[in-house]
Amino acid sequence: MSDPARAAATVAAFPAAAAPARAAKPAPFIRIEHVTKRFGTFTAVSDVSLEIQKGEIFSLLGGSGCGKTTLLRMLAGFEEPTEGRIFIDGQDMTDLPPYERPVNMMFQSYALFPHMTVERNVAYGLKHEDMTSAQRADRVREMLALVQLTDFAHRKPHQISGGQRQRVALARALARQPKLLLLDEPLAALDKKLREHTQFELMDIQDKTGTTFIVVTHDQEEAMTLSSRLAVMDKGRIMQIGTATDVYEYPNSKFVAGFIGSINFFGATVRAASSETATVEVPEFGGTVTARAIPGLVPGQAITLAIRPEKIQLARGRNEGPNTFAGTVENLAYFGKDSLYRIKLPSGRVVSVNSVNARRAGENERVADWEDAVFLAFDPAAAILLKD
Repeated sequence: MSDPARAAATVAAFPAAAAPARAAKPAPFIRIEHVTKRFGTFTAVSDVSLEIQKGEIFSLLGGSGCGKTTLLRMLAGFEEPTEGRIFIDGQDMTDLPPYERPVNMMFQSYALFPHMTVERNVAYGLKHEDMTSAQRADRVREMLALVQLTDFAHRKPHQISGGQRQRVALARALARQPKLLLLDEPLAALDKKLREHTQFELMDIQDKTGTTFIVVTHDQEEAMTLSSRLAVMDKGRIMQIGTATDVYEYPNSKFVAGFIGSINFFGATVRAASSETATVEVPEFGGTVTARAIPGLVPGQAITLAIRPEKIQLARGRNEGPNTFAGTVENLAYFGKDSLYRIKLPSGRVVSVNSVNARRAGENERVADWEDAVFLAFDPAAAILLKD
């Protein structure tokens, strides 16, 4: 038998192994199906569909009036959907009242009883639970230890700080061991430094309990810090869902790109496009820009070019790489960790550029000063192309 024939016989005798089976995607813990909520002629939430996995910290992010709190209230049972269904842990909750749902809600105001001690505030949510007095006391101690308030058990709300009151409200909400905890602007009442610290405390507590959290917030940094995933909302609709990196680095629309962080927008026209890169004409730059391509580009197509200020490099000398343009420093602001430069292009357009202050002031000169001639440059991968 020839070598090729022998090889063919061997293959026939030993058929190829089957491809390994892919792990089945777990069923979503929360499933929202085509939910709409109308108040008279006003549509607060419009045809929202969403899946959230067990153990996630999921944020609903948007400005005032975008529908995020209305959606949260429908999950809690305080509002009924006009259309659509809501499932939690496989059970249809759409028509169930709040007290029959495995859900608890932490309100923005915290709603603590001022005449009760911290201990009694935490215990209040357990008074209708089927527990003995000893079991309730054990649960309260467990919750106070979880939020590190054991030593404050006998104080009243006015005798503790804002951050501690926030943790009391969280302990009370978790005491009933809900499957789902809804948090409505939970950190809005705290100052910036305390809010940043408490974000990590919330993440640590959620990790210890394994409870699924849904957070409503208008604060972009809060949503990006807390969330395993987030949904950006506008006018009752979900505009994009993804991780903080997905939404910040790869926005799917001009609205999302402008809502998350700072960004520069430019009108552009597609000149050429391949599967990897695109060349676009940008009149305000006075030339062409090379960018990472997106699907569906055709020559002559009008498009938006977006570049985040921290993705732009600023220098006194010209960079010979792609996307290098001359300008003049019109304004600058020093923020400590970084400086914001406003660079005026020959077209008159002003571009925002962030530069990190890696060294202490006085150890070296600024990258540039007022009215200096400079060059700005950015990598093609930093240039975001948007169709709307």
